[in-house]
Amino acid sequence: MKGLILSGGKGTRLYPLTYTRAKQLIPVANKPVLIRVIEAIREAGVNEIGIVVGQTAAEIREALGDGDAWGVKLQYIMQDSPDGLAHAVKISRDFLAGAPFVMFLGDNVIEGGISSLISDFADNHWNCQIVLKRVDNPSAYGVAELRPDGSIEQLIEKPTVPPSDLALVGIYMFDHHIFEAVSEIQPSARGEYEITDAIQWLIDQGHTVFPHIHEGWWIDTGKPTDLLEANSHVLEEICPTIAASAEIDSDSSIDSRVTVQDGARIVNSIVRGPTILGKDTVIENSFIGPFTSIYHHCEIRNCQIERSIILENSRVIDIDQTLRDSLIGRNATVKRSDGKPSGIKMNLGDHGNLWV
Repeated sequence: MKGLILSGGKGTRLYPLTYTRAKQLIPVANKPVLIRVIEAIREAGVNEIGIVVGQTAAEIREALGDGDAWGVKLQYIMQDSPDGLAHAVKISRDFLAGAPFVMFLGDNVIEGGISSLISDFADNHWNCQIVLKRVDNPSAYGVAELRPDGSIEQLIEKPTVPPSDLALVGIYMFDHHIFEAVSEIQPSARGEYEITDAIQWLIDQGHTVFPHIHEGWWIDTGKPTDLLEANSHVLEEICPTIAASAEIDSDSSIDSRVTVQDGARIVNSIVRGPTILGKDTVIENSFIGPFTSIYHHCEIRNCQIERSIILENSRVIDIDQTLRDSLIGRNATVKRSDGKPSGIKMNLGDHGNLWV
């Protein structure tokens, strides 16, 4: 079995962060989402993975290399234009070479991994398996309508009036029949080759499509709020550790749910978990509250931070109000000005939002 990860999207909902970074490389609990997807596929016993890339291909290649660091073999497949998920399958045909495969959207995070799903697919004679999740806003997704016996009646992409609350969550298993399906379908009204149409073709042709309803959490990390939610879930799952090279002085207090990575230094501060502090990050005279991820080489001084993500090489200094529910990009500085009159001074990227 092979793996196929779709990682070609521009991430417009995450502007301004994704002006300068592939959305799939933004970290959750200090690990890029795309690496979490690779690890989930590897843990299911799949080591040969193709990654469909687009405009951010160079950055993704630089970050992942040949996959050796994660115990997999990676091959990159260029998608010149965002023509849909079914089109991504079509252009990956040579890499997949007729093998059954798992397809995973590169910005999704799911509870519990996919090992049991791949085992089920391997042990049965299904032509396709799709993962569904009950959601509050099904019109934003591909939606499945099930028959009374639990089989699939139809799939509809982003319906105005959803027939159910069961959304496709971006994890699929296919055998070779999918290549005929993606060759038979036509572009949708929005000009894309929809994977829902390809799966519907399989159903209409009498092939076996088995639904799995996922009961755990699942998050598409396409928006800042989603990233913060995914970060909270993953922080609750990881086993906390304190690196031997980390320094925590006697005036500091951290609880048992805090992870401190190599070279991090905590001075006269309180850290409450679940929280993770990255490599060579400095926390001084500060309170770091639960559900916070601070990436590597950051500097946090004289601040209170809760339920936030701070990316690498950033500085948050002398902020006298609690920074909460925030996402701060790479190489950023947030600092109080000593000038008069009192006020707020900042550089805020396009499409940014600010609550004060």
